[in-house]
Amino acid sequence: MAASAAIAQPIPARATSAQIRIGRLLSLAATHTVLLAGAAFMLLPFMWMLTTSLKSPGEIFSADFTLWPQKFSAIENYDRALTSAPLLRFALNGFVICFGILVVQLLVAIPCAYALAKLKFPGRNLLFVLVLLGLCIPVQVPALPLYIALAKLELLNTYFAIMFPFFLSVFAIFLFRQFFKGFPDDIIYAARLDGMSEFEIVWRIVVPSAWPAIAAFSVFSAVAHWNDLYWPLIVVSDTRLAPPPLGMMFFADAETGSNYGALTAAATILTAPLVIAFLIARRRFIEGITMTGVK
Repeated sequence: MAASAAIAQPIPARATSAQIRIGRLLSLAATHTVLLAGAAFMLLPFMWMLTTSLKSPGEIFSADFTLWPQKFSAIENYDRALTSAPLLRFALNGFVICFGILVVQLLVAIPCAYALAKLKFPGRNLLFVLVLLGLCIPVQVPALPLYIALAKLELLNTYFAIMFPFFLSVFAIFLFRQFFKGFPDDIIYAARLDGMSEFEIVWRIVVPSAWPAIAAFSVFSAVAHWNDLYWPLIVVSDTRLAPPPLGMMFFADAETGSNYGALTAAATILTAPLVIAFLIARRRFIEGITMTGVK
């Protein structure tokens, strides 16, 4: 009897171990199912936009729901989109605006973030609190005084008018400050002993290690300003300076009418650069977000 009991004792342990493994597999499967469902839900509008740009007008308004087009009208829709409005000019405007804003934001935010993270001076914590409070101020609050100032300086309908309100990014200062907090102080002390100035330390030592954070912020900045309609709608009335969202509005009001095939084709053309940029920078983007959060 004692021998039989000794032999039987490991069985519950094995069953428990198997149950744990099954539980982990079920939990992993449930997690991936939720993530896949969320990804499908977020990708559905893009799939709908892409497939609609391939359909004929009759099929778009058909009562029968079909995701994939039965008759391809891609050539007609994309040709109408490219010939009815200067979409490529709108995309070029978007590149110029996003690049100009991003460059100035980095030139301003990186030294500010380094000072808040690594330099000790009176009022540093107060300045950081003001940075956090700046995150709570929407762009609509300073819109009126900025518009009046630009109008008096006769700078409306210029690239500068579109970019100027966004040259200072408190979000960039906060993000880089959190990243720089994890940079080793010993390296900075050694650089100071070698006679390097703080400016040289920032741009020659700290910044090369911060490319993941820079890539992450670049994605945030490019997406935000590529899709911005509110401020360009206020300061721009010239079609030649319109960024993609404002250009889409001009395009919708011009010649397309209710031709949703051409409209979605134009939207696909203007959305593609953002998707391509994110796919190229996605690895650095994830690294930047993760490392900023950990450090």
